[in-house]
Amino acid sequence: MGFFASFHQYSDVALLLLRLTLGTIFLLHGLPKRGLWSAQPSDRMPASMLRNLRVLSIAEPAGALGLIFGFLTQLAALGLVIVMLGAIQFLTSKVHRKFKEENAPGWEFEFMLMMVALALAIMGGGKYALDRVVFGI
Repeated sequence: MGFFASFHQYSDVALLLLRLTLGTIFLLHGLPKRGLWSAQPSDRMPASMLRNLRVLSIAEPAGALGLIFGFLTQLAALGLVIVMLGAIQFLTSKVHRKFKEENAPGWEFEFMLMMVALALAIMGGGKYALDRVVFGI
């Protein structure tokens, strides 16, 4: 057990890596949605879906930047948990995806992103976050 206990001193580095990784994923998935602001509702994309995607075009990059810089980390991570709950709800109810399909994508990736965001919401940004500098936490 001593071997694994020695890694505890690197927990703040692990939190930094989790924040940077999750933030980058959400930033890369959220930024392309900004092009939807010029889109018009259609049969393939009704107004309600377009509205939701426009909200996500703000929420995902904002949460991602919060994680990357470690600013309001727990709030940003909690927001991304809510985003992923919505994504999973959409995939299971509208697209009818199972957790893992044999030859098609399931919703396991979205679930994993949600769990990492939940862990960050619980644990915070760690020593290498702006939260520590700004708020002392």
